[in-house]
Amino acid sequence: MENTNKKRRGRAKKASKKIKIIPLGGLEQIGMNITAFEYDDSIMVVDCGLAFPSDDMLGIDLVIPDITYLKDNYLKVKGFCITHGHEDHIGALPYILKQLNVPVYGTKLTCALIEKKLKEHQIDDTAKLNVVKYGDTVKLGDFNVEFVKTNHSIADAAALAIHSPAGTIFHTGDFKVDYTPVFGDPADLGRMAEIGKQGCLAMLCDSTNATRPGFTMSERTVGKTFDMIFAEHKDSRIIVATFASNVDRVQQIINTAYKYDRKVVVEGRSMVNVIGTAADLGYIDIPEGTLIDIDHLRDYPQEKTVIITTGSQGESMAALSRMASSIHRKVEIVPEDVVIMSSTPIPGNEKAVSKVINELSMKGAEVIFQDTHVSGHACQEEIKLMYSLLKPKFALPVHGEYRHLMAGRGLAEAVGIPSENVLIMSSGDVVELGEDSCKIVGHVEAGGVFVDGLGVGDVGNIVLRDRQSLSQNGIIIVAMSLEHGTNRLLSGPDIVSRGFVYVRESTDLMNEASAVVREAVADCLHARITDWAKIKNVVRDSLSEFLWKRMKRNPVILPIIMEVH
Repeated sequence: MENTNKKRRGRAKKASKKIKIIPLGGLEQIGMNITAFEYDDSIMVVDCGLAFPSDDMLGIDLVIPDITYLKDNYLKVKGFCITHGHEDHIGALPYILKQLNVPVYGTKLTCALIEKKLKEHQIDDTAKLNVVKYGDTVKLGDFNVEFVKTNHSIADAAALAIHSPAGTIFHTGDFKVDYTPVFGDPADLGRMAEIGKQGCLAMLCDSTNATRPGFTMSERTVGKTFDMIFAEHKDSRIIVATFASNVDRVQQIINTAYKYDRKVVVEGRSMVNVIGTAADLGYIDIPEGTLIDIDHLRDYPQEKTVIITTGSQGESMAALSRMASSIHRKVEIVPEDVVIMSSTPIPGNEKAVSKVINELSMKGAEVIFQDTHVSGHACQEEIKLMYSLLKPKFALPVHGEYRHLMAGRGLAEAVGIPSENVLIMSSGDVVELGEDSCKIVGHVEAGGVFVDGLGVGDVGNIVLRDRQSLSQNGIIIVAMSLEHGTNRLLSGPDIVSRGFVYVRESTDLMNEASAVVREAVADCLHARITDWAKIKNVVRDSLSEFLWKRMKRNPVILPIIMEVH
């Protein structure tokens, strides 16, 4: 009897253990992935990525996650575990480690790419980077985090088995199932199945391609396409645009170039950085004499060269865009060129990519984008395979816009996970996970912090709103001098306009606007208003009303008053 009571107490104790999962980014969008896991006095964080600004974020360079919650609980944070080396998983680390210097764990290539970033920010001496091998387990407070081999469009990608007192949580990271990877071994499906047998409490699964049926093709299929293109275009220079981080893709381009006796130029800062790092670590094999410097390009016949470049997403300052718009200093597009777009536009980049393709076509180049790319993310059948191997009790789809998460939910239910055990999270949600429950119990501050030049977080929504207003409506500056003590108008108002109307052709409008301002100042004098802030408001309101009636436009109006003694 006593034994039975002990067992019951043990079960009750385990059932009462709860772990918190707090996604601080990476949901409702592709990018800025960061998720905190908390148990008692321990917090471990998975990934720390950035997002690229959308069109309405004028002048913003990057968006990084808001880590207010982590800073508020600084003493609990034991470290970051990074799944792989893509920008949307490592890009924010230099900014975050300046505020929160805790250990970072990742595989060899991932850590090398992080280290390069930290050097640029001059914090590589103080950061605590730790290289982990597949199968290693890292102890972070109450968590034991195991790195499991997986495949993605960059080498050294890992899934994480987070062993906690409440149970094991499996985070897939970004993944696909590639049985014939270009570099390294296939994903460790055997270990995943073992974790499933031992008992998996919950799984956070990559949902980027959850809307796509079937399987993602192997990276090797792209190699065959390259071979065919190279064979068909022996008399043309070939330019290949792809993601800088897709080392396996670059390897296949180099292999094909070597086979057809062509020299290879790597162009674009991020491309040179990543390929240099991968080559140093032995993740890419470049035959001797194949790679040449861009300055030696003219020493070889064009049909004997290949240029691997950044800019496959139409980024305005990337190498391919500069070539397309004739502002690249060393490469000029000629009519015989063949340009291979070896990527799919990220949602939101379609316009920019079309613009670059049109510019290249206008210069007479042939642009090829059929079968030249395979995704690094799992399609529906691979996601189902993951659920079948791990058999999690609870499913928490991650990494994607809302529609992707909903599709991920559908797949979890399709393989038999009850709908009440599938939870769609939002950034900032606090999810409490236990043996028998998985529910949202609160919300913390989360969202994007804007990086503009060297400023981090100094541009907020109000500044952005002003920038949008300035970009859409222009600005009018009203300068005038008032007499000290009497507030009589001594000179002005002088009206300066930028981005509103062409002043030379709008003399009448400007004269009328000056009259409106003079009248507004006279009204203030008459009403004995001496407070300059009030005078400015009256001037702004009067001029705004006049311009709206005359032009149906709302420029930003900036009154400037100078005092004359």
